[in-house]
Amino acid sequence: MGSGKPNNLVGSRVRQSRQRRKPLLTQLGLCGQLAKCGAPIDRASISKIEMGTRFVLDYEVVALAKVLGVSVGWLLGGKGKS
Repeated sequence: MGSGKPNNLVGSRVRQSRQRRKPLLTQLGLCGQLAKCGAPIDRASISKIEMGTRFVLDYEVVALAKVLGVSVGWLLGGKGKS
């Protein structure tokens, strides 16, 4: 991890879409929604994902997109639905 390069492409987009929600979706709230989708990620891991220091598995990307109401492509840096 010493390269300074993020370990995921989705972190900043997860934070951005989570904070855009009305009402605001907290990291803890996101954890609860992900658990309901069968992809439990604890709050500390959400924080690490948003900072780019934790890898994100493919099924987690799909669950994050579903819960946040965005496309997988957009989470991965594309121009799709934000």
